[in-house]
Amino acid sequence: MNKQPSRGQLVIVSAPSGAGKTSLIKALIESDDRIEVSVSHTTRAMRPGEKNGENYFFVSSAEFDTLRNDGAFFEWAEVFGHFYGTSVAQLESRLSAGADVIVEIDWQGAQQIRQLMPESAWIFILPPSVEALKARLENRGQDDPGTIDVRMRAARDEISHWEEADYLIVNEDFDTALSQLKAVIKAQRLRTNQQRSALNALLCDLLGSAPRIED
Repeated sequence: MNKQPSRGQLVIVSAPSGAGKTSLIKALIESDDRIEVSVSHTTRAMRPGEKNGENYFFVSSAEFDTLRNDGAFFEWAEVFGHFYGTSVAQLESRLSAGADVIVEIDWQGAQQIRQLMPESAWIFILPPSVEALKARLENRGQDDPGTIDVRMRAARDEISHWEEADYLIVNEDFDTALSQLKAVIKAQRLRTNQQRSALNALLCDLLGSAPRIED
């Protein structure tokens, strides 16, 4: 059976800071070479260990404003006083090539994406408890107590949008959460709209009809 490559799917992953979504996504893409992470533009400063073009495209506020005014962003949002935006050109090129693209984003950006691409899947990562979330933020050693308090208040606001997501995963045990994340990706790939192009020839053969020409 000859299968034609299908267009990739867009997967939104949201979580409060400290819930562990970055570690989960890193492990996910290491286990599946079809999955990529969208690299966003940001005006925040680069943190130790980060690389420009790999973790984010780090730009000035003026550069961000120019890109935003030129319509270069699929979505954008302000988070903790910094701006983040997802490039239209980068996202479209990867989806067209058949990659499943994960966008790590907060609820504001997720809402924007869902309005433009309602077929995208939205996964929400939750911490197992408030205490665990605070402990993880403290153990990172990146923020002072005042900043951690701000992040904890922001976490409740982020979590309040859980009902808008399609899937909820509680990151209490890392391996279990990763297994559940993989299961969601696999299930999404079997959806009818994802299989249409890949199984076009088979479906036509089974139905005795001419191959469909995809738009």
